[in-house]
Amino acid sequence: MKGHLTTAAPAGSFLPDVRSVRANIGGWAQLSVVQYFVAEAAVIQAWAGPEPYSRATGYISDLGAVSCGIYEDRSVCSPLHLLMNASFVVQGLGLVLGALFLTAGLLCVAARPGMPARRFRAATNTPAPVRVLTVPWLLAVGVRVLTGVAGVGTVLVGLIPEDLDSPWHFAGALMFFIGGGFALILLAVLWFRQTPVSWFLGACGLVCIGALTIGGVTGMDVPQPGTLERLMGYPVTVGLAAAGLVIAQRVQRHRRELKARGLKAGRSAG
Repeated sequence: MKGHLTTAAPAGSFLPDVRSVRANIGGWAQLSVVQYFVAEAAVIQAWAGPEPYSRATGYISDLGAVSCGIYEDRSVCSPLHLLMNASFVVQGLGLVLGALFLTAGLLCVAARPGMPARRFRAATNTPAPVRVLTVPWLLAVGVRVLTGVAGVGTVLVGLIPEDLDSPWHFAGALMFFIGGGFALILLAVLWFRQTPVSWFLGACGLVCIGALTIGGVTGMDVPQPGTLERLMGYPVTVGLAAAGLVIAQRVQRHRRELKARGLKAGRSAG
């Protein structure tokens, strides 16, 4: 995303262009991940296993299993597995688009129009003048990378269902949980005091990482493994969608303000 240099801004700063098409696409793409919940509900309703599917005990990946039968001591049969796997892929692509289009400068200022994003600062205690990346910029880059990792992981989960017995399915799930959880925590730190939603994002990230830690320690051998897995996954989907909503709303609001100013200026000129 191109910025506009200003004489008043500190060295290494620029104003992110929140009016850009990239910002709009990135925000709405990240918000689109909520379609997962609609797809999951529809697939659960079509479940054809001998026992009704339970979110408390059933694994999420069981809904995308291609074949009906016994898988790891669980009886699975999901007639709408194509819908579930397509939803995983769409969710992943939404996160990848968000990672690509919500640039570091935009994330640094939480999509606030007119706020400069400072990329560099002068390093101290060095024999020669050196510019280094600022902490907010590094956090924003980290958020983008981790969100992209989560997106790629979700795509892998959708393209490689669990009953294909490929290690890439498990790897993709870990990429989503780990990448998404830590992306939310970094974004919460980055947006602290810039928007109240930062507290919500931080809580979502901590719940995800906490549940993931419990799952790793117990090997998912808990009374309600489905609940534990959803405590890993749901906060990532909801949290990243909330971040996308914040950016999309601020971009849209700024565009409306600019349009209103343009109409006002046109009437004044007339």
